[in-house]
Amino acid sequence: MEVVPAWAPAVGFALLPHAGGFLGSNITKREIPTWYETLQKPSWCPPNWVFAPVWGTLYTSMGYGSYLVWKELGGFNEKSVVPLGLYAGNLALNWAWTPIFFGAHKMGWGLVTLLLTTGTATATTASWYNINKTAAYLMVPYLAWLSLASALNYRVWKDNRNKKKPE
Repeated sequence: MEVVPAWAPAVGFALLPHAGGFLGSNITKREIPTWYETLQKPSWCPPNWVFAPVWGTLYTSMGYGSYLVWKELGGFNEKSVVPLGLYAGNLALNWAWTPIFFGAHKMGWGLVTLLLTTGTATATTASWYNINKTAAYLMVPYLAWLSLASALNYRVWKDNRNKKKPE
């Protein structure tokens, strides 16, 4: 008798990345009108409404990719430590960015966090490629978005370095 439905792990893995995104969204919602809107941003900065659906799509995609790797390697075991460990580290860095950038208004440290996130996302993608190519390809849009996010974070930091945090 099957205790867990066959589809449950796929759904769980796909939803997991959203946990940190959901928690971070509370900080973001509070800081956009009081702080982020006051910052100088480049003309190519996406409008605020774009970020939630993009992150929702990326989180689902990378989460499903992690499920494919987990399934291919037979679950959590010695073979999955590196590819899923890299992914876990990437998620932790990803989730840390919002409290650093939006919560603490540490734009420079936000950039450092994003660059580390991009590095671990690249390592994750490379480690997944020989396990499950689809999983690796599901990370490509995330890598592209991290490139844009890093460039945007850099410009916002560079253009607003001397801006004081509102009291």
